[in-house]
Amino acid sequence: MIDHAGMARSVPAATVRPALMLLLLSAVPASLAQQRATTPLPSLAPMIESTSPAVVNISVRGRVEVDSPLSGDPLFRRFFDGPRDNRRDFRSAGSGVIVDAERGHILTNHHVVENAAEITITLLDSRGMQAQVIGSDAQSDLAVLRVEADSLVEMPFADSGGLSVGDFVVAIGNPFGFSHTVTSGIVSGLGRSGVNPDINAYEDFIQTDASINPGNSGGALVNLNGELVGINSAIVSRTGGNIGIGFAIPANMARSVMEQLIAHGQVNRGLLGVNISSLSAELAEFYGLPDTSGALVTGVSPGDAAEEAGIEIHDVIVSVNGESVRDSRALRNLIGLLMPGETVRVGFVRDGREDAVTALLTPVEPAFTRAPPAPLEVEPVLDGIELVPAEVSDGVGGLLLTRVEPGSPAFAAGLRVGDIITHINRERVRNTDEALELAGEARSMVLQIERDDRSRLIPVR
Repeated sequence: MIDHAGMARSVPAATVRPALMLLLLSAVPASLAQQRATTPLPSLAPMIESTSPAVVNISVRGRVEVDSPLSGDPLFRRFFDGPRDNRRDFRSAGSGVIVDAERGHILTNHHVVENAAEITITLLDSRGMQAQVIGSDAQSDLAVLRVEADSLVEMPFADSGGLSVGDFVVAIGNPFGFSHTVTSGIVSGLGRSGVNPDINAYEDFIQTDASINPGNSGGALVNLNGELVGINSAIVSRTGGNIGIGFAIPANMARSVMEQLIAHGQVNRGLLGVNISSLSAELAEFYGLPDTSGALVTGVSPGDAAEEAGIEIHDVIVSVNGESVRDSRALRNLIGLLMPGETVRVGFVRDGREDAVTALLTPVEPAFTRAPPAPLEVEPVLDGIELVPAEVSDGVGGLLLTRVEPGSPAFAAGLRVGDIITHINRERVRNTDEALELAGEARSMVLQIERDDRSRLIPVR
């Protein structure tokens, strides 16, 4: 300080220190604010910006058959001028993923484009164009479309086999018509099945809690690298909206099916030729296995790959080409993604000992041309079904339904392919001769069947 005389005057140290500390503290917030301004916050925006152009909106127009109990009644049509044509126009919407920009290939769900007469694709830049179906497969719920357009952006495939529960994922699609909606979550589960009510469906779903809603079907499930890990396909919901349980078809399965659809227009699946069942804890103990992993062979089709390779009833298949088999559905998925003529190394346990054989897969023939082994056709109640002997969980033989004709009394009663009949009118049946004797010419009967490891009664008239 300077006094009135112009001379310097000493200032006590206790007075200087608080002023200096105040100066330093006032500089800290400014420094932090400057640091925050120059350091970008974590964001998914760059990844979303690069991947979103590969996700498209799909609009579908078509006609479907509508069931009406009165439409087939000529009296109703005569007096009430009822409709003679059961077909109805419909419109629906979904999503798709461009996976090959050069050839214009788009991957989506089969159920999105099923019965489509006209398919319109809308890109992120609002360009619209017509698409054609290259191939569609109901059993995997996948379809491939093609468009003619320039400057398309494709999404690269990830190896979905490397996913783990807890990995972060992002779903991109068009739920409820809101274009290119992005939701995030994690992988909640892997290898989920039993979602599709179709017994012939191939399922190995990724479960996620990323919000998936109507319109997301066929859209992309993406990892944080911007790679396609799955095709969004289904949800579990009581209201039709998201409750945090969504399912996506793994990218590896989608890619395998896509390649066949592009090459052949359909999926040609290889056949091992075995009837299989998942293991319960009791069966695993009975066969001396450490856990329930594997698929129990309950039947072997004559002349097919399994019989030629030496696989037998009571074998428990535990691996295919070195990949572990979790249960019967996992085995079906593994074989179903392979083509006829391919050789596979099948590992199994027999009488407590591990072994392996090489099998040459045969083609899956259409049900109406394939001659089932030792079929049983029973008139008139069980007309339209075919049965073959099979093993059931209690170790006693039953009759496996290999065909149930739609519209037959058995189908109307609720019998389905894969059911195992164990009793007819409370009498045990172990083979076709016993079934023929019990059925005879009966006009009605009560069947006890095994389905999903549970006994059920089905009256058939």
